[in-house]
Amino acid sequence: RPIANVPRHPLRLASFGPRALLPAAVTARWWRTDKARALFGGAAAHAYYRLDRPATSAVGMMIVAAGHRYGWPVAEGGSQSITGALAALLTDRGGKITTGVHVRDWNELPPADVVLLDVAPSAALGILGARLPDRVARAYRRFKHAPAAFKVDFAIQGGVPWADPECGRAGTVHLGGSFAEIAAAERDVAAGRMPGRPFVLLGQQYLADRSRSNGDLHPLYAYAHVPHGYTGDATEAITAQIERFAPGFRDRIVATVSSGPARLAASNPNYVGGDIIGGANTETQVVLRPRIALDPYSTGIPGTYLCSASTPPGAGAHGMCGYNAAQSALRYLRKGGGDVQ
Repeated sequence: RPIANVPRHPLRLASFGPRALLPAAVTARWWRTDKARALFGGAAAHAYYRLDRPATSAVGMMIVAAGHRYGWPVAEGGSQSITGALAALLTDRGGKITTGVHVRDWNELPPADVVLLDVAPSAALGILGARLPDRVARAYRRFKHAPAAFKVDFAIQGGVPWADPECGRAGTVHLGGSFAEIAAAERDVAAGRMPGRPFVLLGQQYLADRSRSNGDLHPLYAYAHVPHGYTGDATEAITAQIERFAPGFRDRIVATVSSGPARLAASNPNYVGGDIIGGANTETQVVLRPRIALDPYSTGIPGTYLCSASTPPGAGAHGMCGYNAAQSALRYLRKGGGDVQ
């Protein structure tokens, strides 16, 4: 939840919180082996920020803890099946979904008791315009975006020939080498430099869900952290990083589709400059996003809320941004702001 709340588990938070606020580079020293430090570094790099900066331990600790406690599930049939299930639930409850419409102005929205915008602050600025209070508009303009992603989808024959067979059992593999290498790559990206060996996240979920494959032809995706707005082609750098840990990988590639920051932003205007996490996890924004407010989901316009990954708790496969924004909207309705249905 947003930071301005009484914690449900204060003792656990008192133990976790101070550690989470440490730089990942400090937390990494607790691990006894280089392998353990590298494992933590790959998880912490999901912060999309320099690993020597405060609060970068938070994401790494959360991901590792969740993986140990619950595991990392794979959606049968692909991630689209999650979207399909959510859409079915909404329509079963009487909801209606309209696609193929690019809303650019508030006047294009139909009348509603509440409006929840699943968009970046810059998009909210464009849609809400002069309706936004000045203080909110200023905060949305100051909002900082994260470095970008460069994604490559592969079709490969026969699977990935990992040098370490254990990597052939994992749905997701972090390719970065040692903790020091990962930290150096993230430092370069944050400074606007394309690293020679970028941090790469590789997904081979077909290992758990064979319905994704066609015989011995398998889908594989990988994306690298690259500088915000990067205009180069990182396909070779990503391929080389995979080849580094899986010699012979190139020989198994049947087809590739590359999506750089510009293409990602064109497919979804919320991916500003290729930022797929909805905003930089700077020391301030990691806990106070998109602005400093008791209710960070409120746009300052009655009944209108922001529910994207630019709100707490940020990007992730959790849905809590929308859940928390919905709670704010329900409180507004219960106070007489509209009809509760």
